[in-house]
Amino acid sequence: MSQKILVVDDEESIITLLQFNLEQAGFEVTTAMDGRAALGEAGEQNFDLIVLDLMLPEMDGLEVCKQLRQNKILTPILMLTAKDDEFDKVLGLELGADDYLTKPFSPREVVARIRAILRRSRSGSQEKEQEKETKKITIGDVDIFPDNYEVFLSGKALELTPKEFELLLYLVNHKGRVLTRDQLLNAVWNYEFVGDTRIVDVHISHLREKIEPNTKKPVYIKTIRGLGYKLEEPVRND
Repeated sequence: MSQKILVVDDEESIITLLQFNLEQAGFEVTTAMDGRAALGEAGEQNFDLIVLDLMLPEMDGLEVCKQLRQNKILTPILMLTAKDDEFDKVLGLELGADDYLTKPFSPREVVARIRAILRRSRSGSQEKEQEKETKKITIGDVDIFPDNYEVFLSGKALELTPKEFELLLYLVNHKGRVLTRDQLLNAVWNYEFVGDTRIVDVHISHLREKIEPNTKKPVYIKTIRGLGYKLEEPVRND
């Protein structure tokens, strides 16, 4: 069965270009040309991935991304942006997008990015099945349930995006090891992100906001200056 992609862009030429190339690559494509239509399609159908432009009429891509995640629709999102503004890219990632591409782009690059995201998503599902024997992973006050993508902090459920969960699980599975940004990028996103490791920093920052008692003095995810990050068991002062 073909994997289903929702393409959202207000430029008809972009829609036509992406639909043709994605269908040639074997995907089933649905299109939408504004934010509200995109939300409607995503609410009515199950998609394997959403290609989402940021500059949209009715409702912009950032708001669409935000509402999708609020509605518990965790479909991977590849953002498209014509902007060079770093704020929009980082905000999109913080709202739950998995990846971004800046216009202009080549159709081959879009197809490659989509396949990489979907490959990682399938790999995560397979790992989840394999890890069902491990009912719970505990570190400090954080309980992780790999089989159903749940995380609890002191018994309270946390809302993590799929990428945040995969990043946390990878850090936990390599507890005590210093991991470079490139290692995390390749392990969690499963491909070279053109040397751009900011996506890792954004997700680390978001994880810290959710699990750290004090983000300025993290006890779980430590920054190793000049190298990367390390997850540690917090020291208890009993």
